[in-house]
Amino acid sequence: MSSDTAKSFSSLETPGYVGFANLPNQVHRKSVKKGFEFTLMVVGESGLGKSTLVNSLFLTDLYPERLIPGAVENQKQTVKLDASTVEIEERGVKLRLTVVDTPGYGDAIDNSDSFSAILEYIDEQYERFLRDESGLNRRNIVDNRIHCCFYFISPFGHGLKPLDIEFMKKLHSKVNIVPVIAKADCLTKKEILRLKCRILQEIEENGIKIYPLPDCDSDEDEEYKEQVRQLKEAVPFAVCGATTLLEVKGRKVRGRLYPWGVVDIENPEHCDFIKLRTMLITHMQDLQEVTQEVHYENYRSERLAKGVKKTVTTKDDEAITNGNGVVDKDRILLEKDAELRRMQEMLAQMQAKMQAQK
Repeated sequence: MSSDTAKSFSSLETPGYVGFANLPNQVHRKSVKKGFEFTLMVVGESGLGKSTLVNSLFLTDLYPERLIPGAVENQKQTVKLDASTVEIEERGVKLRLTVVDTPGYGDAIDNSDSFSAILEYIDEQYERFLRDESGLNRRNIVDNRIHCCFYFISPFGHGLKPLDIEFMKKLHSKVNIVPVIAKADCLTKKEILRLKCRILQEIEENGIKIYPLPDCDSDEDEEYKEQVRQLKEAVPFAVCGATTLLEVKGRKVRGRLYPWGVVDIENPEHCDFIKLRTMLITHMQDLQEVTQEVHYENYRSERLAKGVKKTVTTKDDEAITNGNGVVDKDRILLEKDAELRRMQEMLAQMQAKMQAQK
């Protein structure tokens, strides 16, 4: 070893210091290079400002070509799901954000079946992830599972509607629910406080589980503890969205102009917009972990328990059967063979292209 190399290594050596304190930096570099994925679902009746709020949160236009249906179209419209994906980059950190909107939810006269399409979509994403995990190409799995659901509550009622209660009871075991009071600028501070108390009371009475913000450890700094305390107190978040820049006292603010003044959405005195954004960004990793470790694991265990049962059949082997008693081992092998052939075909096409370029 040369003297220069020896010096470079010896300069890093400190008595009693191994160097694994740098592991978080390695994780950070790898995560930044890979980028992040996050899927947000917004559910609520039409006209509650869902699209505007999402555009305000991420400072982007997720729906540039959306057509707003008229009253006649709305009357006939059924619930459909609209997924929009955008790549956002901030200070070198990339976020692949997918927002799943649910136009038509709660707009019909009979809404008894309005949430079945939403629940089916959530299950489909879990099923796709489970299938990809069991496949050959596990390294390039795209995670489209719903990590968080903003459930929009109308500010014009006196709490939760029967549809809200019924849907959230079906949803809470599948996804992280964050209740949001829409168009908070329609209410006074006293009305917002009264509505928040009423909603929390109804959530507790009906046994609905909303996303619980993680508790702070004792060694966390006081500023972070105070932030988490304020976020917990703000649930359900009373928000209003705006993408228009207005000038107020010589500075630009994003808000809404009324005859009596301006609502600045980023002013904590006016609404909980900043608190909602802080909650989403600060706890994005936790939302993903809860989705993986709680909701997805619940789905996975139920799916495996229902779909694949082990039954002792012959002396030589233990056959895997499905619920109808049909041997399932051959089907799984055929699926894996088909996937392997697809991969080989793709590889052959790529090699042919490279040869053609030469």
